[in-house]
Amino acid sequence: MGLCFSDVRGGKQAIGGTSQQNPNSNNNAAHNDAVDFFFKSNGQQALFTQVELSLSASNLLDRDITSKSDPMVVLFAKKRDGKLEEVGRTEVILNNLNPTWIQKITIAYHFEMVQPLVFHVYDVDTSYHNKPVKSLKLKDQEFLGEANCVLSEIVTRQNRTLTIQLQNRNGHGILRKIGTLTAHAEETIASRTTVELTLRCCHLANKDLFSLSDPFLRISRMVEGGGSVPICKTEVVNNNLNPMWRPLCLSMQQFGSKASETPLVIECFDFNSSGNHVLIGKLQKSVADLETLHREKNGANFVIPSSHVREKVLKGQLFVDRFLEKEQYSFLDYISSGFELNFMVAVDFTASNGNPRNPDSLHYIDPSGRLNSYQQAIMEVGHVIQFYDSDRRFPAWGFGGKTPAGTVSHCFNLNGSASFEVEGVDGIMAAYATALHNVSLSGPTLFGPVINTAAQIAGQSVSNNNGKYLVLLIITDGVITDMQETKDSLVRASDLPLSILIVGVGGADFTQMEILDADNGERLQSSTGRVATRDIVQFVPMREVNSGQISVVQALLEELPGQFLTYFRSRDIKPHARHVC
Repeated sequence: MGLCFSDVRGGKQAIGGTSQQNPNSNNNAAHNDAVDFFFKSNGQQALFTQVELSLSASNLLDRDITSKSDPMVVLFAKKRDGKLEEVGRTEVILNNLNPTWIQKITIAYHFEMVQPLVFHVYDVDTSYHNKPVKSLKLKDQEFLGEANCVLSEIVTRQNRTLTIQLQNRNGHGILRKIGTLTAHAEETIASRTTVELTLRCCHLANKDLFSLSDPFLRISRMVEGGGSVPICKTEVVNNNLNPMWRPLCLSMQQFGSKASETPLVIECFDFNSSGNHVLIGKLQKSVADLETLHREKNGANFVIPSSHVREKVLKGQLFVDRFLEKEQYSFLDYISSGFELNFMVAVDFTASNGNPRNPDSLHYIDPSGRLNSYQQAIMEVGHVIQFYDSDRRFPAWGFGGKTPAGTVSHCFNLNGSASFEVEGVDGIMAAYATALHNVSLSGPTLFGPVINTAAQIAGQSVSNNNGKYLVLLIITDGVITDMQETKDSLVRASDLPLSILIVGVGGADFTQMEILDADNGERLQSSTGRVATRDIVQFVPMREVNSGQISVVQALLEELPGQFLTYFRSRDIKPHARHVC
């Protein structure tokens, strides 16, 4: 019986290294982007990174009589219920109204969340100067001022630096000039160094009876104690004993060091749909060893572990056709250098939503202010993305409705004017409410026209080279009737800086949406046979969100930073050069 391991997913897609499409590859690899390790580290939500805040202040109030104030900053995170949760404190600086604190405060940054921050500045009484700052009771210190912002506001600024006016606790104080607080954010990434590898094998052993093996590689890092931790796997190449895989991009966080004392375990398996993949061979090589193989154009022989003293050396070999060290820029590197996410929204006005005047309609606007599902999706997604859009002018459309002109339109301006842009999230909400009075619900449900319009705007962004990435939110209650046309539009759009978020409201069967989402590893294919270059769709049914603890935002946006990075990295588009203050 062959050696094997069980993979419950049994998927053919690459995992854990940024896979890039190889246009010269003729192998029959499954089409799927690798999951960017950065966003899955620490088992957190899709984009999670530690951010260090460096703080300074200017023109603080002087509360001391014979000397200057001795300031300290305490950072709080404001929770949804309004309560403040302390995150960290700086050190105390003596006799200084323009302090620059050395002690950084670390906070977890989540792209998919709005994270309100509250900074309190205190003058620490001299009797406490020799005590650890964590032990200080804040009620015993003199309050100098408060500053409020959202973490996204800091990280989206050029140079990731935001200056905020200090206020009294009651929100006043700007006219009194009680000083300013400046916050600067830096990602706590140990290293941005990555290694791009193109790996191939030759003369692999055949493990299948009626066809050739379907090989893939699994790469693991050795850890203390002799075990190993898987860090990535390639896609599967079907029926091929001399496979070449699409490039892998391994980060320093994954492989630890190039040195020989931190070897990687590279295992080659024959894929089985049951999940019990058969080991073809394995070897141990450090990143430095792989670089040597590439430079000297040599292959390394696989071995099979044996119960005997010596391992069996196999004929099959691993070759490194490409080895390239480079900097791997993060999502925040792009955003803080001036790249933007531009928000767009499209609302379903088909008759299946029900008469908006009836309380059981999905479009019913409750006089009590309780949001319907359409409003909830607009508000939650818009409030996150707005911080990444400098002008906050959002294109907003409707589809499947009969406009005042008497014709059914599948892409009409939500505000009823000649311009499709509205001001801010509140502008979208107002345009939506107005459209419910002016537009008659009709049908059918077509996505193609809206996606094509969004793609046209994304294409203009490419032409202008302005570093904008477009995000289209489609909110719908029904099954689409132009499935193939929608697939064709999505395949064309996969080459553009565009992601599409779909929220399904109501109780319809949304099985088709899962196909568009392509989370099962099967990339969309157009009517002409063209395959999408990347997955750009994320779908969430509102009923699943409402029944659990996850928010619309977290469910929808978890893949967005990865899609953003896949687009810009695959085109070798780097962040803009930082401006020096």
